[in-house]
Amino acid sequence: MNATVRIVAAASTGNMLEWLSFTAYALVADVVARQFFPSADPVTSLMLALGTAVAAYLARPVGAVVLGVYADRAGRLAALTVAIRLMTLGSLLIVLLPDYQKIGVFAPIGMLIALLIQGFSAGGEFGSATALLVESHAGRRGFMGSWQTASQAFAVLLATGLLATTSSFLSPAQFDAWGWRIPFVVALLLGPAGYYIRTRLRDSPEFTTARATADPGPARPLVDLFRNDKARVLLVMGMIAVSTGFSYLITYMPTFAIRQLGMSPSTSFTATFVTGVILTVFTPVAGHLSDRIGRTRMLTAAAAVIAVISIPLFLLIRAVPEMVTVVVALALMGLVKAWYAGPLPASMAEMFPVGNRGTGLSISYNVGVILFGGVTPLAITLLISATGSTLAPSFWITALALLSGTCVLLARRYRS
Repeated sequence: MNATVRIVAAASTGNMLEWLSFTAYALVADVVARQFFPSADPVTSLMLALGTAVAAYLARPVGAVVLGVYADRAGRLAALTVAIRLMTLGSLLIVLLPDYQKIGVFAPIGMLIALLIQGFSAGGEFGSATALLVESHAGRRGFMGSWQTASQAFAVLLATGLLATTSSFLSPAQFDAWGWRIPFVVALLLGPAGYYIRTRLRDSPEFTTARATADPGPARPLVDLFRNDKARVLLVMGMIAVSTGFSYLITYMPTFAIRQLGMSPSTSFTATFVTGVILTVFTPVAGHLSDRIGRTRMLTAAAAVIAVISIPLFLLIRAVPEMVTVVVALALMGLVKAWYAGPLPASMAEMFPVGNRGTGLSISYNVGVILFGGVTPLAITLLISATGSTLAPSFWITALALLSGTCVLLARRYRS
């Protein structure tokens, strides 16, 4: 295994574990709602389940500050090692946690604790892993950084594949009893593998060189970030808005298709699976292209396309709620998402100097995730309920695309 492969594996395993867990939770939100948040009103039950996930996102900024600063002080790999331990612990709790019928109110409390642990861990994962990837190969930053989003896509692919298989072969009673936990078991198995790889690597050459110079970076990365780089943080948050919202829209689509369009779980999972394949394959290609033709050009074009196609695609799905229609729509979403997400991590990393890159990436990414991604499933559910229109998700994504495109253009003056 050469050095590049080892670095990609080390940085991507924890990210994949994180997204496998969070994607699986979004995909089985209907089951979790019934088993852990029972209510006479199914909508209230689902809102409680999704609200618990949103509450877990509030732990992300805390993890971003703690682990991001730690990554800038002790090293990228040191922070990543702590993150993967915590993420594995959260997965273990979800695997073993009994439902409401067995332990009553301790079931939803236990689910909240598990998601809070994972949220804290995820808060420091992205910034540290992205910094490690981008700093390890200066000439191929776009390609290296793209593996962050490619591993997220593969996690979606893995979660939907596992759930599509189990929902097809298991009876509804078996799926509700234990089948929905299978993705979390797989996530639990990934933890030790990721920990092993991370403990056997050295930090990136760029970070190591910076630490060895006479001016190794700010003594207080967090203070320096908010004193000197507030504009960078805000622009990066805006840049990730449409990418994050689009990701959560794709993972939310099965719940949308089941509740709003009356489709079967296996059909909607299949559509999301196809999208995961497209994202996994084409995101590194887009990252590679950004090293040749420029990241700003690719990002602004992709944001414009997302703004144009979102409403027509939802009109198509609503008019023809069949498997082929949903698969085609999600496949197109996946292609455009790969186009935008491939260059994005490197473009974000280039906004911050190496001395506070871990802190800057972690805080801007996680606050952006909370604002534009973490609340997307909840916001879509509320919008549909308030307006009665199944087009509500497309309005949300179109607005995010316009915001992100603007921020990408404004960010050009800050990128190194």
